[in-house]
Amino acid sequence: MGLRNFVDKIKPTFSEGGKLSFLHSTFEGFETFLYVPNTTTAKGAHIRDCNDIKRVMIVVVLALIPAMLMGMYNIGYQSQLQGLAELEGAGVFGLFWYGFLKMLPMIIVSYVTGLAIEFTFAQKRKHEINEGFLVTGLLIPMVMPVSVPLWIVALSTAFAVIIGKEVFGGTGMNVFNPALLARAFAFFAYTPQMSGEKVWYAVDGMSGATALEQLSTTGTMQWSAMDAFIGLIPGSMGETSTAAILIGAAILLFTGVASWRIMLSVFVGGLAFGYLFDAVGMTEFPAYYHLLVGGFAFGAVFMATDPVTSAQTNCGKWIYGFMVGALAVLIRVINPAYPEGMMLSILFMNALAPLIDYFVVERNIARRKKLIKNI
Repeated sequence: MGLRNFVDKIKPTFSEGGKLSFLHSTFEGFETFLYVPNTTTAKGAHIRDCNDIKRVMIVVVLALIPAMLMGMYNIGYQSQLQGLAELEGAGVFGLFWYGFLKMLPMIIVSYVTGLAIEFTFAQKRKHEINEGFLVTGLLIPMVMPVSVPLWIVALSTAFAVIIGKEVFGGTGMNVFNPALLARAFAFFAYTPQMSGEKVWYAVDGMSGATALEQLSTTGTMQWSAMDAFIGLIPGSMGETSTAAILIGAAILLFTGVASWRIMLSVFVGGLAFGYLFDAVGMTEFPAYYHLLVGGFAFGAVFMATDPVTSAQTNCGKWIYGFMVGALAVLIRVINPAYPEGMMLSILFMNALAPLIDYFVVERNIARRKKLIKNI
């Protein structure tokens, strides 16, 4: 009650006619983050529910936490394996704390940069704060290598928010997933800092190929499938632990935030093409390895299911998801120079999602017209 009373007391200052009315969008953003808006529709076809976009985004953030925590521990674990003296004999908490300190600056830089741009555009346009960055701000560092310089994180975040969102009108209007756009920008603009054997460890001078790179070049990897499933392999913070990602998937599906059709069809598409290439002798490892290494599982659960950039129709979701998984494996197998295909696959299908929905709707219209004629 005390906080609610304080917010109500200072609200007139930020309302029209108040001394700080020019900061109304910023104040409203903080108020609606803390409390559900008390405005309701009086008429018309509207869904009346306590869950707004901010609450949905918070659910996604909660679903990301298991992968983030496991990723932080894995940073310390991989650094310990590399022989870092300060981690000699360190326990679980010590390894986690080391990874936490490595990732915290990246998360802070991502949120500060992105939210500063979001708030600036909202104030300039006199619009509400775009709450979508609650998720994007965490996704961006989770898909970056731990050794990437902070200025690249900031620049990539700025590119994703300005070019990927604001030029299209903000949250809900963007064509491409902003977090993947940030990674794509960093990858193509600063390739040495984003790929190769030296970027996956938080220890200077240490290097080693990821599981996906080893599979691409030799057909085998030095880790077991269980190591890959648990998340004890090198990689970006959010992408290494399939087990933690599946916990997040369960949260998203239980709350109804993510589409199970997209999620399931991505895995089906990846497995189908994985078995196809395995059958024709183009790969020398089990097809399900594609689901355990790289960003496949993370992309399937948290990226491909983005409700703004994915297909909207039920049939379209099946097609969209299947193509995301299939193209990811296709890129991995056909182009050995670029072993990770999930990022490009999702971005490509983001562009095609409206077209998929268009043809699905047109097919339904034609089918119904045919039924009417036959009556």
